[in-house]
Amino acid sequence: MNYILENIRIMIKDGRIAEAKEALDIIIEQNTEDTDMAYYLKGNACRKLGDWQGALNNYQEAININPESPAKDARTMMMDILNFYNKDMFNQ
Repeated sequence: MNYILENIRIMIKDGRIAEAKEALDIIIEQNTEDTDMAYYLKGNACRKLGDWQGALNNYQEAININPESPAKDARTMMMDILNFYNKDMFNQ
């Protein structure tokens, strides 16, 4: 991961989500070799905000660009969480 994306990852971790998303949008607009990673990080930012649909959409964009992106695992885990439910909880 390049230096800029690493700094954006740290922004997301530190809760500076709006700032990180703006920087990621610039990278995505430039359509560089790091576009798939930018979409992956934007998905992480959306997830951190509780925007599950935004996260899934960004993960999918990353996967469309690079099928081996880490977004593939992130999207799978997120879908597992969304599809999980405990039937016994509904009977209480």
